Amino acid sequence: MKKILIIQTAFIGDVVLATGLVEKLNSFYPYSQIDFLLRKGNETLLAGHPFIRTILVWDKKQKKYANLWFIFRQIKKEKYDLVINLQRFAASGILASFSGAKLRYGFEKNPFSFLFTKSFPHIIGKRGDLAYLHETERNQALIAEFTDAHASKPKLYPSDPDFEAVSVYQNKPYVTISPASVWFTKQYPKYKWIELIKTIPDGYMIYLTGGKGDSELCSKIKKNGRHAGIEVLAGKLSFLQTAALMKNARMNFTNDSAPLHFASAMDAPVTAIFCSTIPEFGFGPLSIDSRIAQETDNLECRPCGLHGYKACPKGHFKCAYDINLKFD
Repeated sequence: MKKILIIQTAFIGDVVLATGLVEKLNSFYPYSQIDFLLRKGNETLLAGHPFIRTILVWDKKQKKYANLWFIFRQIKKEKYDLVINLQRFAASGILASFSGAKLRYGFEKNPFSFLFTKSFPHIIGKRGDLAYLHETERNQALIAEFTDAHASKPKLYPSDPDFEAVSVYQNKPYVTISPASVWFTKQYPKYKWIELIKTIPDGYMIYLTGGKGDSELCSKIKKNGRHAGIEVLAGKLSFLQTAALMKNARMNFTNDSAPLHFASAMDAPVTAIFCSTIPEFGFGPLSIDSRIAQETDNLECRPCGLHGYKACPKGHFKCAYDINLKFD
């Protein structure tokens, strides 16, 4: 197995979880060339990764199909021994199917899976007697026959300059809060974050993290949090700098979203809040020190969907409002 390509062109958290495959493949084939295809905007997640030779970037926003054709030609030229397609959409299926690779593995849900060398089920939740699987375990199933049956944890590799950049925030004990989510029903409400902040002692710093688009929400939480040490870092840190900061936090509070997987990839302490979604979907925390916060009344409407909605379908959003958090 000399040349391997992993395709994961979904979102940030999906790329982080896919790094578990890189860890496993490198442990079995340490002299192999491992390349990784992802969507533009996510490439800095894997910057300086010691086990990835080349990061291929597909720009889906500008000239999407012209760029897809360019990527396709790059892949054909490499003559990979193995292509592992983690995506379940047609474009990635085309890339894998016509890559020219000797082995083409992916999930049955991909519309081009009939052209794969082998395809595998991607079961979310529990089906029959099968146990709940984490996404890393579903991914691992694709390579189990030439590695082993055990999923490796995802891992990110912040550089020394990344750790140095966040060292200025580590003079006191601290926690991080990543309050935002793309999906409203995955996002713990603003006032509930403020209630959590009131339980954090004054001797702690609180860093509000996220992307540039999350800075407004973070600023509102800071304004109403009334804590002696809150700083908004949303939009100020790179992905890997955020991961480096999370590494030594006393606790990282996240939604069911990408920062949760940053924590897992750094084995950082994490409290993951599941509002409309559930850990049994397979995207729960993997850190040794990990906790799950969710409502305990077994609402008949929860989960209401795999990814969430822009508003609560029932109008009450009890799956979020009924979660009460405190720092301990």
